[in-house]
Formats: sequence, C-alpha cells, structure tokens
Amino acid sequence: MALRPVQVNMKALDGSAVGRFWAEALGWSAHSPGVTTYVGPAGGPAGDFVCPDPEFVCIDVVPVPEPKTATKNRVHLDLATTSPAHQAELVARLRALGATPVDVGQGEVPWAVLADPEGNEFCVLEPREIYRDTGPVAAVVVDCADPRAMARFWGETIDWSVREVADDHAVLRSSKGVGPYLEFLRTPDVKTVPDRVHLDLLPYPGDDKAAEVARLRALGATDLDVGQGDVPWTCLADPEGHEFCVCALS
Repeated sequence: MALRPVQVNMKALDGSAVGRFWAEALGWSAHSPGVTTYVGPAGGPAGDFVCPDPEFVCIDVVPVPEPKTATKNRVHLDLATTSPAHQAELVARLRALGATPVDVGQGEVPWAVLADPEGNEFCVLEPREIYRDTGPVAAVVVDCADPRAMARFWGETIDWSVREVADDHAVLRSSKGVGPYLEFLRTPDVKTVPDRVHLDLLPYPGDDKAAEVARLRALGATDLDVGQGDVPWTCLADPEGHEFCVCALS
C-alpha cells in the first residue's frame, strides 16, 4: 500500500484570481467545479480535465478568509526553464501577471525568487539538466530540520522513490520518472505558523483510505484539526508538523 501525491493545495483570499495566475504561469488551465479552483493540464480528446493527472502534480487553490502572514512559506514550488533566455522571458512574463521579487535571504543566486499575487513564494530556476523532463514544475520544495528523517517518513508514505539523501537535502520522485521532484531542504528556521501550501495525497483504486491513514499514524503522522469539520478527507501532519491531507477516492 502507498499513496500518490496528486496536488499542491494552496490557500488564498481570492482563489479564482490566484488560480488564474498559476494557470497562466504554468501554461495550464483553471477549472472551478465548486468552491476551489483546480489548475492542471487539459487532458483527454475533448480537452477536459483529468483528475488525478497521471503525470503531473497539479494545484488546487482553496479560498480562506485569512491573508498570508509575513512568514515565509515552508513549502514552495520551483519552476523549470530550458535556457537562460527562457528563464528571463518567464520571469518577465510572471511579473507582468502580478508576481513580485522577494528577498528570503537568498543572496546572489542564479535563480529568481518571486511571490504570486498573494505572497506565496516560488522560484524560477536557471536551466538544470535534472529538471529537463519534469514539465513546468521542477520540484515541490519543503523546508525542514532533518532531511534524512523526512526521506524516511515520506519514502514510506508515498509511492515515490528516494533518489538522494544527505544531511542537508533529500530528493524523491515518482518511480515512473515523470513529473516534478519532491525535495526536502534543511533550513535553520522552525515552523511557527500553519502551512499555507501543502500536499494532498490519494489512495490507489482498491486501497482502503482508513487503512492508509492508520499506516501513516504508525509511521509518525499525527491527526490535525484545522477546523475542517466533517469532511471526506483526513488532515494529518508529518513528524515535523507539515500539514497534508489524505483525500478520498471519488
């Protein structure tokens, strides 16, 4: 048994506007079947949405009443580029869409650090060979204190392979070799506020969601009450307190 990451969940005051930004940023489409705005590549012969997408980790923007605090998100997206010209063009296009440069203490680096219209940080990376086949999202990046421990927990939680583990970082990717990487980076700061960006996981058809949740608790996940009430998904936190959800099969 294992779970698959299917989407990055983002909270926003204006979910529709943030969803449109990310759709334009990634060259994907925004779809609002209800309260939330789903951002992903159009699939199928009619250009309809395929959920979950078989290759990409998509984005689900959820409206909330609270604005983002000044605290840096501990989960962010890295966007891939194919050349220096592509990187410069993408940064310019994103700024025209409403992104702003931010200083998170990065210093002189070859990548650009930006924030979406509601302040969610993300990076536009310089061309890197490792990300040449990921699609527009190179990686979902998580700040943490112990990348080795995060690799152990997440390597057992999801059906992705652990590609690299060191004291300062750990890297996972789908065993199919498609889509983005999941990266854990060691940082000196500690978690002080709820994550505004988190992963949503989904069981495979035929697997039992309750059994999966019980398995994650045995691995060190803890139950989380974020005021969700009676919902079909289960809110949990990993051993360092990063929130994530186990969704129900529809």
